Amino acid sequence: MSGRTAPFARFEWMIAWRYIRAKRAEGGVSTMTWISLIGITLAVFALIATLAVRSGFRAEFVDTILGANAHVTIYQQARLTETGQTDRSIAEYEAMAERLAAVPGVTRAAPLIRGQVMANYQSFNSGIEVYGIAEGDLLTIPRIAAPEVSMGQIDRFTEGIAVGSGVARELGVTVGDRIRLISPNGVRTAFGTSPRVNAYEVVYIFTAGRFDIDRTRAYLPIAEAQNYFNRDGTADEIEVMVTDPDTVEDLASALLAAAGPATLAWTWRDASGGFLRALEVEDNIMFIILSILVLIASMNIISGLIMLVKNKGRDIGILRTMGLSEGSILRVFFLCGASIGTLGTLFGVILGCLFALYIEPIFSFVNWAMGGGIWDPSIRGIYALPAKLELADVLSAVVLSLSLSWIVTLFPARRAARMNPVEALRYE
Repeated sequence: MSGRTAPFARFEWMIAWRYIRAKRAEGGVSTMTWISLIGITLAVFALIATLAVRSGFRAEFVDTILGANAHVTIYQQARLTETGQTDRSIAEYEAMAERLAAVPGVTRAAPLIRGQVMANYQSFNSGIEVYGIAEGDLLTIPRIAAPEVSMGQIDRFTEGIAVGSGVARELGVTVGDRIRLISPNGVRTAFGTSPRVNAYEVVYIFTAGRFDIDRTRAYLPIAEAQNYFNRDGTADEIEVMVTDPDTVEDLASALLAAAGPATLAWTWRDASGGFLRALEVEDNIMFIILSILVLIASMNIISGLIMLVKNKGRDIGILRTMGLSEGSILRVFFLCGASIGTLGTLFGVILGCLFALYIEPIFSFVNWAMGGGIWDPSIRGIYALPAKLELADVLSAVVLSLSLSWIVTLFPARRAARMNPVEALRYE
């Protein structure tokens, strides 16, 4: 009979299912079965939920970088002026922008003016960074021109100033109010440099999705910014957007060649590379820790199967005397443990995917239950807890859980298969 028995035959599944459902009074270990099932379910759920939040946080962080900042910034190397001051301004910025825009893979090259000033409205003050940019170039910045939340009309950009929602909140302004910009490097007179104070109407308020951007950034028309910051006929830098930001390093040499001598390139990875590397290290550590959690949950299967083998010693002896081979016994108990691991993995995947898909209402409920304020955007940079469900993350969790739960099942199953039927039935 043993020679003709196919692996994982129907009767092996039937016996395994009978043992899994057996109550303790019948020699089963129902309690340990439930503990193992719940443990693996929660472990896989935690693993998938963590991987989804990790992927969502990284995607949101990168999206806000690429959606509101240059992919590559071209600077002029510092040079000394006749007065001994350091100058990085770009004189022929329009020609340089045209050359950069002609590089294959570049979608836009925009001259910029940048300066830090004090913004004032009534009794409120806030330090902000002003970007001088052409209206057509501003309309191509996704997170500024088409944010999820905005007020006012960006078409009126040439008539005033566009500010981030955080700046508007700090100053207590809305669309139509006039704010004053105060720069210490203002008007040059015979008695020295006096602060420059200009008033601008707030025509547009944007929410880029990054707290540090919304809290500090404002945009002025480039002609007005050149006049305000004493940059007549020059630009501070060229903002370059490319088709594929992930391969921006491959374009760096071509961009520098097009920009001309004495220029420097600064990519978005250079600006945020340290944070991205920290995220990768954290991701690897979290995956290892949660893998250990899955392993611990899988160990419950060993405990349950060892007790099951001990309680079913008489049954094993009878089955062996009926002609079942060691392989059949091994497969019966392997199916017991593997079924628990597989069902736990399935339930964990379902819970983890539901958590990732409905994270917003879940997070809102937790925030409400905790009295609010559990997520500080000034620390984390983004306004909500994101989650992005990726197939690779789900598959890695499934493979890890199934591998561990199936492997640990082999040890007690092998012990059951090698049990001597004579010894098992000696005292029966």
